[in-house]
Amino acid sequence: MARKPQDLTRYHGHHVVSGSQLRTQFEEDADARQRSRQWRKARHAVAIGLLAALLFAGVGAALEVLSGRLTIPEPGSKPTHPTTCPSGTYDYLPPEKVTVNVLNGAGKEGLAAEVADQLKARKFIVRAVGNERTAMESPAVVRGGFGGEAAAFTLQRNVPGSVYIRDGRSDASVDLILGSSFKVLTDPAVVDQTPGPIACTLPTASSTAPTSRE
Repeated sequence: MARKPQDLTRYHGHHVVSGSQLRTQFEEDADARQRSRQWRKARHAVAIGLLAALLFAGVGAALEVLSGRLTIPEPGSKPTHPTTCPSGTYDYLPPEKVTVNVLNGAGKEGLAAEVADQLKARKFIVRAVGNERTAMESPAVVRGGFGGEAAAFTLQRNVPGSVYIRDGRSDASVDLILGSSFKVLTDPAVVDQTPGPIACTLPTASSTAPTSRE
């Protein structure tokens, strides 16, 4: 009887790996290592590019400041008015729906507290009373965000000569910053409660409403 040919791919029940199979495995491993190296190089190149961009941006900003083309606001500088004054007509809100922070920018002792008490008597919600070192041309500044434009309009009707500036807050509260030329609030009996626009520039003398110290 002829002997059955020996299976050279098996040895004691175990699979024997051939030379060609070993070469294929090593080649696949080498390809994987190569792809990994290429990916690391790409990530390093992106990181270096971002760092270089940040560095150039910082150097450019520094040169702009040194040349005077770019200025950085300092404490006590005048507040900037919005490039575009809010457009449209606003309704006069019930004062109890207006939250205001009263800030003394005039350096007159007790001014913010006095005006805050007067606003409370008109049912405005006064959240904070304090000081702010600010130079301004107008008697007062009403400052707030997009959500507080109607509140700013309502407060302006009570503060003659006030101008509006916008900041980045997200709520509907507003700040009332009192300047050195602030005198008194508008007499509550003659406050104009009809719809109207927000004032971003100083009014003329003829448009100033009668006032009262209450």
